[in-house]
Amino acid sequence: MTTTTQHSGGDVRLTGLSKRYGAFTAVHPLDLTVPAGSFFALLGASGCGKTTTLRMIAGLEEPTGGTVALGDRDVTALPPYKRPVNTVFQSYALFPHLDIYENVAFGLRRRGISSVRKQVGEMLDLVQLGDYARRRPHQLSGGQQQRVAVARALINHPQVLLLDEPLGALDLKLRRQMQLELKRIQTEVGITFIHVTHDQEEAMTMADTVAVMNGGRVEQLGAPADLYENPGTTFVANFLGTSNLIEAEIAGTAGDDLLLKAGETLLRLPVARCSAPTRTGGRVLAGVRPEKLSLTHADEAAAIAEGRNRIGGRIVDAGFTGVSTQYLVDCPGAGQVAVYEQNIERDGRLVPGAEVALHWNPAHTFGLDAAQDIDAGTEEDT
Repeated sequence: MTTTTQHSGGDVRLTGLSKRYGAFTAVHPLDLTVPAGSFFALLGASGCGKTTTLRMIAGLEEPTGGTVALGDRDVTALPPYKRPVNTVFQSYALFPHLDIYENVAFGLRRRGISSVRKQVGEMLDLVQLGDYARRRPHQLSGGQQQRVAVARALINHPQVLLLDEPLGALDLKLRRQMQLELKRIQTEVGITFIHVTHDQEEAMTMADTVAVMNGGRVEQLGAPADLYENPGTTFVANFLGTSNLIEAEIAGTAGDDLLLKAGETLLRLPVARCSAPTRTGGRVLAGVRPEKLSLTHADEAAAIAEGRNRIGGRIVDAGFTGVSTQYLVDCPGAGQVAVYEQNIERDGRLVPGAEVALHWNPAHTFGLDAAQDIDAGTEEDT
């Protein structure tokens, strides 16, 4: 399969790219480089500017300011059909009167290429639909139609493939299957994929790099694991999964850790994992992911190892999800804390009303500036 040439400086470079509609700014001046051959995701809630950014790359939307460069070429002034870019939309937009073979061949025939058999065959094999060539779109499942749309876009050998919420119409199980399929296809063809989605799991599963967008700006950019483990803002901490954010005061230091006071509880936070000012007396939000926490019944709290962060509390809710049980614990001085425990050896005493101790490795704590909105990025906020 043909792979793209690796351009120095990145396959896609956005410089000061912005879009305004009257008094409303959809995308604030944006500087972004998408490395050649990578799977890049623009992630955010509705109205954050991600689709507008994608449409400016495609040439479907004219920027208010800034430039779009593909490789070493400034394409800002070029119409969509002159850009080496193809887009796959959520609707797929397949031609219902054409069979799958002719849907995939459409772009080649439009360019006057008469001998298409080999290329169409390769593309149908790539998306594992070789046996479906003579079926019509309505005879395929949603996931199969989505793969036809990808094949039709890739057969033109674009420098960049843009994906606008391509899995949004699929059910959960099929969506997860297609996430792996799209990643496999991208790896095989080596073309730069830029994927717009509001689904955090989708972005984390497929992308090499994720740009989390909020209010027309990139809030944070990085590898999925780094964004999850080291969120730089409350929005990212809450939008990517779930975070417990505990308001605390910096009481001092101990080696490489900050000592925090939350109510009557003393917690440790690695200085290296705190993005807030670290002066004594300052306020921080101590963050910890629910799956990093352990739950022990109060009767056995004395057995918890020394050196772990720990908070006492009372279970107010417990939800069995199969893989794990999700607890909500009311902790004096820390508010309500979520805990996700794998169902390996379930303690039957851990039910609503039970007194418990939460504990975790201090190294799993991150620190954020307490001046931020603690609820930014939650479902209620977005």
